[in-house]
Amino acid sequence: MPNPPAAAAHPRFDRLDALRAAAILWMAVFHFCFDLNHFRLIERQNFYSDPFWTWQRTCIVTLFLFCAGLGQAVAWHQQQSWQRFWRRWVQIAGCAVLVSLGSYLMFPGSFIYFGVLHGIAVMLILVRLTAGWRRWLWPLGLVAILLPHLVQHPVFDTPWTNWTGFVTRKPKTEDYVPLLPWLGVMWWGMAAGQWVLQHRRHWLTGALPTALHPLAMLGRWSLGFYMVHQPVLIGLLTVYTALG
Repeated sequence: MPNPPAAAAHPRFDRLDALRAAAILWMAVFHFCFDLNHFRLIERQNFYSDPFWTWQRTCIVTLFLFCAGLGQAVAWHQQQSWQRFWRRWVQIAGCAVLVSLGSYLMFPGSFIYFGVLHGIAVMLILVRLTAGWRRWLWPLGLVAILLPHLVQHPVFDTPWTNWTGFVTRKPKTEDYVPLLPWLGVMWWGMAAGQWVLQHRRHWLTGALPTALHPLAMLGRWSLGFYMVHQPVLIGLLTVYTALG
């Protein structure tokens, strides 16, 4: 396994935390609209085919995974140990299992078996192992993004194989973030983070306006927020509809 470069200090990157929080909040708004639609509290929307919603989802996942790549660049720069990496990875993988279980209770016919957390758990390992490839991550990311549009086969349409991304049709699941093309986005996040830390470090380390400090704080607890926001929203809407 490649060794990360030397780094002296381990500061907080408030701008990165705030950017991650922006992605999380956008996602929460999207999910709230989905929940309102599920409880029939708004005019019926098609979140699976309407471009207004599908493009939003694509942008949210892109921003979220790009931030994950940036975060890995920071961790690499700060010489994060494999022990610490695996501790965080176990948290993410464990949360992915909980998402699968929770979604199965609510959507047994389309539960989440390879959503954003499942994808991140796999991609983090690959991104960490390839961090030393540096500038080569740019063309590799492009290949990863283009490849599933060029290579598709029905053999990959099963739940055991569609996590790769080489599918001919989108599987029936509430959240689907396959390895390809999304690994390319995280690779680009890692490559961009490495370039910024070497050439424009102040883009990440610069001070935030005071009004944005709460956003940075939220970004540091993104996994916890991700795990609780849907149960809270669904619980509140359940109570509202029961009392209405």
